[in-house]
Amino acid sequence: MNKNKELLFGVAYYFEYLPYDRIDQDIKMMQEAKINVVRIGESTWSTYEPQDGVFDFSKLIYTLNKMRDAKISVIVGTPTYAFPTWLARKFPEVLVENNGNRLPYGARQIMDITSPIYRYYSERIIRQMLQKTVDYENIIGYQVDNETKHYGTSASHVQAGFVEEIKEKFSGDLDTFNKEFGLDYWSNRINTWEDFPNVNGTINGSLAGEFAKYQRSLVQEYLSWQVSLVNEYKKDSQFVTHNFDFEWRDYSYGIQPDVNHFEAAEPLDFVGIDVYHPSQSQLTGTENSFAGDVARSIKHQNYLVLETQAQAFKSWTPFPGQLYQLAFNHIANGANMIEYWHWHSIHNSFETYWKGLLSHDFEPNPVYEEAQKVGHDFERLSDKLVNLNHSADVAFVVDNESLTATSSDWIEFAIGKDVNYNDVFRRLYDIFYKLNVRTDILNPKTINLSDYALVVVPMLYVSDETFLKALNHYIHDGGNVLFTFKDGVTDEHVKVRTDIQPAIIREAIGAHYHMFVDPNGESLEDQTGIFEDTDLQISEWAELLESDGATILAYYNNHWKKFGAITENKYGNGTAWYLGAWPSQSVTNALVKHVIKQSGILQSGYDATFPVIVKSAQNEYGANIDFLFNFSDTSTSLDTPFSGMELIKQEYTTQGSQVTLQPWDVKIIERSN
Repeated sequence: MNKNKELLFGVAYYFEYLPYDRIDQDIKMMQEAKINVVRIGESTWSTYEPQDGVFDFSKLIYTLNKMRDAKISVIVGTPTYAFPTWLARKFPEVLVENNGNRLPYGARQIMDITSPIYRYYSERIIRQMLQKTVDYENIIGYQVDNETKHYGTSASHVQAGFVEEIKEKFSGDLDTFNKEFGLDYWSNRINTWEDFPNVNGTINGSLAGEFAKYQRSLVQEYLSWQVSLVNEYKKDSQFVTHNFDFEWRDYSYGIQPDVNHFEAAEPLDFVGIDVYHPSQSQLTGTENSFAGDVARSIKHQNYLVLETQAQAFKSWTPFPGQLYQLAFNHIANGANMIEYWHWHSIHNSFETYWKGLLSHDFEPNPVYEEAQKVGHDFERLSDKLVNLNHSADVAFVVDNESLTATSSDWIEFAIGKDVNYNDVFRRLYDIFYKLNVRTDILNPKTINLSDYALVVVPMLYVSDETFLKALNHYIHDGGNVLFTFKDGVTDEHVKVRTDIQPAIIREAIGAHYHMFVDPNGESLEDQTGIFEDTDLQISEWAELLESDGATILAYYNNHWKKFGAITENKYGNGTAWYLGAWPSQSVTNALVKHVIKQSGILQSGYDATFPVIVKSAQNEYGANIDFLFNFSDTSTSLDTPFSGMELIKQEYTTQGSQVTLQPWDVKIIERSN
């Protein structure tokens, strides 16, 4: 397993963007903030190759030399996610084509990652860069590309590649393919391979889902290709990483629809992520947590935060204390590096007001001064906080194919206009987070079910029978699963099963349904007291459940009174819960609390829930480390169940004593018992 020697604290640094050469002053300020790593190079292809075959790495080399002399480590990014104007002029086909339209030049990430011409020129600039940098001992790693996705690429050569993959998958058997994908509908049947139509116009959910999966595989292949190039040059002591991002809703929100992170990360030494979040009064820490759980779970190791915000926008500029708090929050989630995007604020163009640690005047400011405090404490505490080992009793199962299918533009595939896959995932995830229950996040191919006491399966609409049967066996052998509506509906080709739903997992759930409806004003009737004092309204979705032995925890209470909405079933030695509707937040909260209690899940040991968040881990010396965060404007106190040393202020705490957390505060306790 890859390990870091120390906590890394850094920034993205773009000497090429500076209005004048101030690198010596920048380095002096970095050293005063104990910044020990910078990321460079990933955005400036046109500077390094101003004309076809004319290379000028002088600014890159100048920066590397300065950082080497200052003993600051460097991560070099391959500069392929933003290509130069001359390449677009000479070869417009390198611009991505989606839905029959070729994007115009200007923005970043508008390339066709499959274009042979784009690959040729990308390989050339990568090799040229690596040849120039390979002997720099202060380069600790390389980042391949930047927040790579498939960008909707669907040009003719992509369509042809997809057809070849289908041919191989079905051994050339068109009859089987047509049957599995339901292509007799509306005469979409394909009778010769030459007739295979452009998938952009398809009305077939199975075909659209398969094409989206193929597009995601192109990202995996592209990153693997870049990693293989870097591996030809890098030293054994250097790592290769990539900065994955997430579904974007003005900040990092949910599972990325255009990349299968679990597959795309396979060739990397370290998983890297970019995570941005609400700030000021809206800060909860949830985005850092879910993104960190994904990153940590992919390889079951610590990860790198390659980008997160410093000042950024006016609504993101952190309150005093928040930057410091969040730096340790990343460490508590499993990070070994925190790197801000970026060092200085750009003086013109698209991201002028996505501000860095320094404002446009380059002078010290409250955010930079708080970063100084972070850097000094990272250096002081690195030995105790690097390479923390994290464990969880609960796992979420996420799935790209289900996300695609249930977030479709086709209304019959969607849950409702205001609810999609990531909404369901995040509502459930956020509850566990706020109750201080640690979670891993995996997918059906990477999870070892027996590692967990409880597994949460939100909207696994698409699944082969192997995994669904594995869930049944896991429950029967003593495991616990919280299922939701839409679980297990289709096979791996998005073909709805002919069994009574929820089909294969009905055996463990102990209930079934024939129909689902729009609630249309329906609400719930609490049968057990679990949902006492909750808002019993539901919206968007309601499956009409009938018991096959399961206990119905909540019925509908109006037109569908005879049907259940939420069930619990003992199956073998385990328990399955099924949430068959989209209820209020308070009902979901109550259900999750009930599931946690019945599953015997241990919480943090501290009597605390949000806004106090507790994250615990074990360090390399075997000591248990507790991170306590107060995500609020109000001071709060809590009893400590363990004796230990509070590491930031070096104050000893005794078991049963109170610890006070100021607004936006963090305490780190190294337990002594």
